[in-house]
Amino acid sequence: MISVGIDVAKDKHDCFIINSEGEVLADVFTIPNNMDGFQRLLQRIRDCSSPQDKIKVGLEATGHYSYNILGFLLNNGLPTYVLNPLHTNLYRKSLSLRKMKTDRVDARTIAAMLLSDVSLKLYTDTAYHNEELKSLTRYRFDKVKERGRLKQSIARLVCILFPELEKLVPTLHMVSVYALLDEFPGAKQIANANLTHLKSALYSASKGRYGRDKAVEIRESARTSIGSVMPAKSLELRHTIRLIRELDEEIDEIEAEIQQIMDELHSPITTIPGIGCRMAAMILAEVGDFSRFDSPDKLLAYAGLSPSTYQSGQLKNCYAHMEKRGSRYLRYAIFNAAKYVCLWDPTFSAYLAKKRAEGKHYNVAISHAAKKLVRLIFALEKSGESYRLSA
Repeated sequence: MISVGIDVAKDKHDCFIINSEGEVLADVFTIPNNMDGFQRLLQRIRDCSSPQDKIKVGLEATGHYSYNILGFLLNNGLPTYVLNPLHTNLYRKSLSLRKMKTDRVDARTIAAMLLSDVSLKLYTDTAYHNEELKSLTRYRFDKVKERGRLKQSIARLVCILFPELEKLVPTLHMVSVYALLDEFPGAKQIANANLTHLKSALYSASKGRYGRDKAVEIRESARTSIGSVMPAKSLELRHTIRLIRELDEEIDEIEAEIQQIMDELHSPITTIPGIGCRMAAMILAEVGDFSRFDSPDKLLAYAGLSPSTYQSGQLKNCYAHMEKRGSRYLRYAIFNAAKYVCLWDPTFSAYLAKKRAEGKHYNVAISHAAKKLVRLIFALEKSGESYRLSA
């Protein structure tokens, strides 16, 4: 067995090669993060091994820094393992009481872990190509979060410029309201607007929903408004509306790309009532290759949904908190998907009601439903069968 440990960095990678007998075949050497460096690493691995040797190459999950070298290793048919940095950190500490962490030490630690831990799962080509979906879902997540912050700014600015408007419409975040505020960013501007022009703007933006009556109501309210006249805030409001419109277009484009990938995957988890395309995409993207997990409990632990355990002597934890380790995106997707599944699926709805009847807080009850949902998702992905509602 030949073990290759790689400590990944931005501009260079430190590598270490050892065999199962503990013999150092190549002490720590550094390669640049370019094609020449990758080829040098491949040649060194070939020089240190024979055709009958089994090779394991390991590196830590370091986000985008490891993506290129990971693709190179997979394309060249090298069995590659992506290790959790928390795991390698604990393993390194177990080897010595000294506080020592360098790139050279990390490369040796990774190589030693590959030889000692037989439970490690191979990083597959499926998981690598799944990075495209993960990139899209995380990008959408960040864009939606950014849009949410901008919408909060809209509410804040309207509260200053025309606070009465919020009670005249179902929500401020409508196309018609944005069109109104973009043209008339404040109570004073609306109060001084020509009624015909105001009615035309509202009618066009709302596609006929709002007409002359709504225009009169808004203008009369604006004339008695307590809103401040602040040109700087009005400018900020118009710019914020334009940013939201740009984000809407970008999110639509991202969602179209996600939909295209999901149409190719034909995942059975989209047949679960309450799980839409976007939430299913985030779950699939974060899990990657389901074959990496031997059981749904391990998938739960990967999502950080497992209860923490602490016991020492007579002391036992009386309230097990959720671990909240692993992928926060996966945890978010599963937890929120569970809320909708509990609304649309009778089995999950009854399960949630049962937990609530036991006196559990709503969020605690949802966390139990989330664990049940993970087991269902795991079973469907393993079998490839669609979800069937229980009779």
